Amino acid sequence: MRRVIYVALWGLIAVGLTSWVAPNPMAKRKIMADKGSSSVTYSMKHPMHEWDAVNKDVTCAAMYDDEAQKFESVAVVVKIASFDSKNANRDSHAIEVLDGIKFPNVTFSSQDIQTGPNGALTIKGNLVFHGVSKPVTVQATQKQANGKTVVDGAFNLKITDFKIERPTLMMVPVEDELRMKFSIAFKM
Repeated sequence: MRRVIYVALWGLIAVGLTSWVAPNPMAKRKIMADKGSSSVTYSMKHPMHEWDAVNKDVTCAAMYDDEAQKFESVAVVVKIASFDSKNANRDSHAIEVLDGIKFPNVTFSSQDIQTGPNGALTIKGNLVFHGVSKPVTVQATQKQANGKTVVDGAFNLKITDFKIERPTLMMVPVEDELRMKFSIAFKM
């Protein structure tokens, strides 16, 4: 009888340790961004004017840990040709300057997402633009809206860091710094 009790206790301890040591693998799942609610925007400046170009053709996948309620990794792809500045000539020139045929996509991936207070996120990842890969740290916020989790953020980059010659208008180049903003919505 004592042996049965010991075996039963060890069985319960083993089951308890297994569930404590090995987290539930089903708690992590792949989620896709809602294309209809997601966008990436770049903003540029020239001494004569400023403009924004919006891309609503955003492909984004993330690994989400339901148990910890946090993002673990993310991968984003946007097509160069899908940015719309409301000026077809400027958009065509941008595709030409960015070698859009040779480098059709801008990608970002991260496996280092830190969650802070009030939905703050620090996302350290790798941006590939114009065939050049650079580490980037992005500050973002996560909030709930209309039944979705929305991640909004922005960061700056210098186009010359990505071996892109600054476009000119009337022989005056655009500013080197480009502002990238994003709003990615996930149906949870």
